[in-house]
Amino acid sequence: MEFAFTQEQEMIRDTAASFLKDASTSAAIRSAMASDLGYSPELWQRICSEMYWQALHIPEQYGGMGLGYVELVAVLEQMGRYLLCSPYLATVAMATNALLIAGSDSQKSEILPQLIEGKTATLAFNCGGNVWNANAINASYRHDGNDLILNGEYRYVLDGHSADYLILAAREEGSSGDDGISLFVCEAENDGIQRSLLPTMDQSRRQASIQLNNLRLSKQTLMGEFATAAKSLAKILDLATIALAAEQAGGMQQVLDITVDYTKARNQFGRSIAGFQAIKHKAADMMLRNEVARSAVYYAACIADDALSSGPLADELAEAASIAKSYCSEAYFKNAGEALQMHGGVGFTWEYDVHLYFKRAKASEHLLGNSSYHRERVAGVLLD
Repeated sequence: MEFAFTQEQEMIRDTAASFLKDASTSAAIRSAMASDLGYSPELWQRICSEMYWQALHIPEQYGGMGLGYVELVAVLEQMGRYLLCSPYLATVAMATNALLIAGSDSQKSEILPQLIEGKTATLAFNCGGNVWNANAINASYRHDGNDLILNGEYRYVLDGHSADYLILAAREEGSSGDDGISLFVCEAENDGIQRSLLPTMDQSRRQASIQLNNLRLSKQTLMGEFATAAKSLAKILDLATIALAAEQAGGMQQVLDITVDYTKARNQFGRSIAGFQAIKHKAADMMLRNEVARSAVYYAACIADDALSSGPLADELAEAASIAKSYCSEAYFKNAGEALQMHGGVGFTWEYDVHLYFKRAKASEHLLGNSSYHRERVAGVLLD
């Protein structure tokens, strides 16, 4: 089988690379990192109004472009390459997918156009710990007449401190495992919701904790049917995992590029260190890891397209997502570590950007499950 970009996909990827090279510079990244919001609102509005990336795979009936997950992954790869600080992963790869998979027609018609216009959203489900499935949900809900009362705490919520909409996963009181899981969508500025930033190693991506204190929601906020959202949530998380792996693949490519440029410019013993065999071997190994990662990511993106359209390969989504994430997590961190070594240690200093990618590599390794978690998941799929 031959996997190759179409002319349109090539154009989308090249346009993304060109735009982000100018917009997400080292100075822009550092400025966003120092801000309370964690990203530039002006740049986010440019992305929404000029590039229209947040609408890539939203169906045309809701105002989107109606493209596929391969196009989305192509853009995410470039975002990871240029370390874009934005709520894109949370809004598009999590919340938008949640609405497409589990939202009602009225919820899609109301909220998706707002996300296209520049509103942000995120998904909250993990209540703490290194579990990234329905077992991570401890937040609960109970019926109170025509309303619902939610209580609990969420951790590691991407851009949860600033999102306009929250998609909350909670389980019915007294249930366990995959039973009793429901999804709700609501505005973030709501009585009963307290949001606070979490201290994180990766300053280029914000995470928050969200506390629900007797949050009262109407039944119109329910996504799908009561107590049946476990499978939908698993699908949403698999799609988000593929998106994150695409970012990792892009970051891997950039650390290779900036390291090769550095070794060409640095001289030792009267010659460029790029000519030393040991440096060449390290660079070649980094390139090999990049190519394997990219192959895993784009295969997973093709599977994701089938999953969103109920195609013949839809059942392979979990396996493809875990293969891509397990490999990309280890390979990205390995490449970032090699880049630091090839910089001779100065990569840790603030003046160089390598340490930014090193921190992103370690943080994204654990987000949505590390390599061990996903390998165990693949083993479960194969053995079952």
